[in-house]
Amino acid sequence: MGILSSGAAIRRGAKWLVTGNLVGRGLDFAFGVVLARLLVPADFGMLVTMRIFTGLAGFVAGGGMGQALVQAKVVEKRDYDVVFTLQLLAGGLIYAFFFLIAPAFAHWFHDDLYRDLLRVSALSFLIRPVGNVGQAHLHRAMRFRAIATRRMVTTPISGVVSIFLAWHHLGPWSLILGGLAGSLANAVLLMAASGWLPRPAFHLATAKRLGLYGGKVAANNLVSFLNGEAQNFVLSRLGGAALLGLYNKATSLQTLPGDVIGSSVYQTVFRALAMEQENRDRSRYLFFRAITLVAVYTWPFFVGLVWLADPFIVTVYGVKWQAAAAPLAILSLGGFVATVGMQAGALVAAQDRIGRELLIQSERIVWLVVACVVGLHWGLVGVAWATIPVRLYTSSRMYHLAASTVGTTFRDLVRALAPAIWLNTLLCGLFGVAHLLLFGPWREQSPALYLAGMAVVGVVGYLALFLFLPIEGLSSESGRWRTMLHVGARP
Repeated sequence: MGILSSGAAIRRGAKWLVTGNLVGRGLDFAFGVVLARLLVPADFGMLVTMRIFTGLAGFVAGGGMGQALVQAKVVEKRDYDVVFTLQLLAGGLIYAFFFLIAPAFAHWFHDDLYRDLLRVSALSFLIRPVGNVGQAHLHRAMRFRAIATRRMVTTPISGVVSIFLAWHHLGPWSLILGGLAGSLANAVLLMAASGWLPRPAFHLATAKRLGLYGGKVAANNLVSFLNGEAQNFVLSRLGGAALLGLYNKATSLQTLPGDVIGSSVYQTVFRALAMEQENRDRSRYLFFRAITLVAVYTWPFFVGLVWLADPFIVTVYGVKWQAAAAPLAILSLGGFVATVGMQAGALVAAQDRIGRELLIQSERIVWLVVACVVGLHWGLVGVAWATIPVRLYTSSRMYHLAASTVGTTFRDLVRALAPAIWLNTLLCGLFGVAHLLLFGPWREQSPALYLAGMAVVGVVGYLALFLFLPIEGLSSESGRWRTMLHVGARP
């Protein structure tokens, strides 16, 4: 596959994944707003507390074999059945483990409700193997349209169930049972879309071959997961469920642009880079092109979150969530560097250098825990500020690893980020002018009107700059958008 065809495949795949993630995340956001109005921060904090442990076990259950199926040069039909069997066995053992330790877990967190919540939540380990293998089947075939369509269907199922139960005052149960309903629907739809049916099978050579790469993926994903959840654990133990719920609201909103756009591009870029892993020139092209486009599309959201966090939280979620606004604005500053780190991870994984990434991510856990413990002395704002140097350090290490893999320099990175730097510097200027000349007095008097006015300025202004400003490296991308929107060429 040549450079142009690889780029086209990435664009098509990313388009469907972004569409699916955009619709799914949009629905998640809408359902989340309703649930935030019906529930309290402590309800979400309990869910996050359990997720620290169930999420940790999830990487053990998956074993990274789904990604191993995607990365492998050759895969046979039997390989999917072997992966399903191994994951189902692991899931059964993990469920039994959580069922048995649930009373001790509840005692540790001084709340008997955790016992039953944990036992029911752990049922997802018996459902996941079907969905994991079905998604790997579609991902390998680059059938991203089917993956995106599935997301658009399962999200409403989970959200509607959660809202119905929250309306009937079931508190954290509404989140647990809604998540299970979504997981079950997800597994059924992926199985149907892929045409794969679960069959028990075992083959030692296959298990070893996929397990070798999958084990490294699982270890790396596990460490990445701990990077986020280590802070949640410290906050849960030292600050309580309510404090954790507020901080988790900030982190979940801050990661939203990356989850919708960055992770979608990651999946398509990873598959394309895996196909081109022996061609360094093509790998460099795909890597930097992904960085350019992800930065152009995600950075304006981070600028908006930094500027509008307080009126956004108060208007959308209500005053009881206002304490999440300052951490949200601070954490959004870290989103700019996360753009590079995520795409560097795709290149490193495709080149099978996950062992080196594992060391970097392990260091990050230690520094994040230290940052959280120290920053907590100044509350959630202190925790948020303390994480920024850690993010900068980790992203720079990840880029250095990726750069050494394909032979590139820091200057190439600056060149790739230049379009986003120019556009978002101008966007900050537009926000400043709009605040001083138009909407400044509304910020305190009417946060909702201030949010709406500044959002309109941001969206219209950034779109105009993107479409018509002559920036090197964006001519083809903006040209495609002008064609789709039927607007005139650049003057």
